[in-house]
Amino acid sequence: MARKRKRSLLEQVINSPAEKEESTSPKLTKYWLQRYNLFSRYDEGIEMDEEGWYSVTPEEIAVKQAERCRGKVVIDCFSGVGGNTIQFAKVSSSVIAIDIDPVKVEMAINNALVYGVDDRVDYVVGDFIHLAPSLKGDVLFLSPPWGGPMYNKVETYTLDMLQPKDGYKLFQIAQTITPNIIMFLPRNVDLAQLEELAWLSSPPLTLEIEENCVGGRIKGITAYFSCSAV
Repeated sequence: MARKRKRSLLEQVINSPAEKEESTSPKLTKYWLQRYNLFSRYDEGIEMDEEGWYSVTPEEIAVKQAERCRGKVVIDCFSGVGGNTIQFAKVSSSVIAIDIDPVKVEMAINNALVYGVDDRVDYVVGDFIHLAPSLKGDVLFLSPPWGGPMYNKVETYTLDMLQPKDGYKLFQIAQTITPNIIMFLPRNVDLAQLEELAWLSSPPLTLEIEENCVGGRIKGITAYFSCSAV
């Protein structure tokens, strides 16, 4: 039986003529118009909270990132509403999806059900930083909060702007689990800092930087760190 789709709060606002002009947040309306770039199966019951609208990885990018993890055990450390988790689940041997917000985890489970991959993911409500000592995996995916949509207002985005810990600290924690680390970061990130992460590691790591585009526009930067090809 098909699940009856609940309208998101944003849809309710957008579809209410009396309230649209005064109540619709322009920043969220922009993402609403891109909803099929975020989830191609959006109309089949995808659920997102406000933060999810501007933080989920566009599906086209998530697919490319997942291809690097084929057949691996992947840890999605800040899984949010599950955009990356879904794509990892399609190609990897298993996925551990972690988020500190139980509401987001529930949405991620729902969204994985929409894509038919819910049985390939272990969901954990918790803080990745505290859970790290107990985690084991082949590839670790880091897409921590960028600080909201205002990240693109600065000329250069530095790793200390990442949340809840600066990028250097998060990277150090990740390295205690695996040297194969994928970071999804703002398009204006300081590339020199990413190179620093690689060569300051012991032993130094290989780094590949990829510009991620959707519709001809750069949406972010993916950094692939490894001691060998992931």
